[in-house]
Amino acid sequence: MSTTIPKAALDFFKKLHKNNNRDWFNDNKVEFKSIEAEVKAFYNELYNAINIHDNVDKLKVFRIYRDVRFSKDKTPYKTYFGGSVHRKKPELRGGYYLHIAPNNESFIATGFWEPNKDDLLRIRKEFEMDADEIRQIMNNKTFKSVWGELVGDEVKTAPKGFNKDDKNIDLIKKKQFIFTKKFTDKEITSSDFLGIIDDAFKTIRPYFDYMSDVLTTNLNGESLL
Repeated sequence: MSTTIPKAALDFFKKLHKNNNRDWFNDNKVEFKSIEAEVKAFYNELYNAINIHDNVDKLKVFRIYRDVRFSKDKTPYKTYFGGSVHRKKPELRGGYYLHIAPNNESFIATGFWEPNKDDLLRIRKEFEMDADEIRQIMNNKTFKSVWGELVGDEVKTAPKGFNKDDKNIDLIKKKQFIFTKKFTDKEITSSDFLGIIDDAFKTIRPYFDYMSDVLTTNLNGESLL
């Protein structure tokens, strides 16, 4: 039987949301560490599942402590778990993310959160030249039923050096290239949740293969590796 996400994790975060201070957290830290161990076991099992059908780098489960130095919100603790896995560079690109939060706010995400300046320009140049292949991938019936539409931050009109009237400007103006899928509290604590999200991650593969090919070649299709 697969490891599951304990309902206690959601309950704990609901209480933490109302008591987000160091005294309360320290009084309940033993409970948190027990929950955290179970959740990390789930992340590790998900990592192992992904690694069967993809070649990924190490798992990163983020700490509960917030960096409040540059934030208006000075509450010291996150009220969610977050964990990510990146594909092995330089030949493979993209990453997987699982966000665990109460009140039906859990989700998985995949794609490219913060492409560096060179990668972003390369992607935009590819879309400027020809976006037929990426559109075909994103409009695939199975792909779309799982992931929906491409999301992410974008510029208002057109990036510098690109025509705002380009037929592919909807893709070119993106700064992030992300797909997300939301889940209810009931879904994420079910015994089959791990299999469900792993199957979803499998369907992203054509997108990753395409983007990895773009980011490891020049506009002439010559390898940069």
